[in-house]
Amino acid sequence: MKARIIVILGPTASGKSDLAVKLAKKFEGEVISADSRQVYKGMDIGTGKITKKEMEGIPHHLLDVASPKRKFTVSQYRKLALAAIKKIIKKGKVPIVCGGSGFYIQALIDGILIPGIKPDWALREKLEKKTTKDLFLELKKLDPERAKTIDKANKRRLIRALEIVIKTKKPVPKIKRQPLPYPVLIIGVKKDKKELKVLIEKRLLKRLRKGMLAEVKQLKHSGLSWKRLEEFGLEYRYLARYLQGKIDYKDMIKSLKTEIEQFSKRQMTWFNHQIDDFTAQNFSKKNFGEFKKYKRIHWIKKQSEAEKLVKNFLE
Repeated sequence: MKARIIVILGPTASGKSDLAVKLAKKFEGEVISADSRQVYKGMDIGTGKITKKEMEGIPHHLLDVASPKRKFTVSQYRKLALAAIKKIIKKGKVPIVCGGSGFYIQALIDGILIPGIKPDWALREKLEKKTTKDLFLELKKLDPERAKTIDKANKRRLIRALEIVIKTKKPVPKIKRQPLPYPVLIIGVKKDKKELKVLIEKRLLKRLRKGMLAEVKQLKHSGLSWKRLEEFGLEYRYLARYLQGKIDYKDMIKSLKTEIEQFSKRQMTWFNHQIDDFTAQNFSKKNFGEFKKYKRIHWIKKQSEAEKLVKNFLE
């Protein structure tokens, strides 16, 4: 059988991991995580990392591959993910990439090669003190072309873009692409907005009951600074603030719930505008209307829909 790749994506709390396991069991697959925080060891409850029991015997790759004390880049992810894909294909299995980190997924399937500029930690620390709005305005001034395409709400991306411009004294180079040499089926798990809000709240409370606070305390005890914990965002940021006495417990839950909901919206924006619209470059303005026929993400609400798509794809 010709090698083929399946991608399962969707907003946080939508049930991607569960669907990936079910599809892997039915179609002889193995799962490759595409989550920018689940790569770190010791970050289990806060990231919603799948447990051994939940894996149901299905091998999972790219979990616990890095120390949270060190930065793990998208380039490192892509290299390890490509190695995992080759390993799975060699065994005659189907690689199933599953996660909500859109940039990881896009870097893997579309082969986005990141400029190899080494990090300047002093410069990053200086830029970190600026607001997201100020960073965007600075990038717009120094590199207007990159400013047109960047997510202006993503502080980490803005800092990286400015770092490249300032260090090289040139605009951010156009991203080179080396797409996967295999057919790719992208399945998106879609949830009603109200339903997703309920799922987010339920999951948050469940994680707190499971010991998420204790996990953050353990990470701090292991040598991570409060600043480093806050860099991981969402659960780790707000729990770290609570443990430092910056916010009370009630405010922590309220703020975190709102932040996770906003994060899910940003995920959908990325999926729709970065991944789904990627092939738009192949269409001229004249026939751009035809592009609608080529949307890459197949959004589903039921497991049976996903099974049908995969069955047809693998035949």
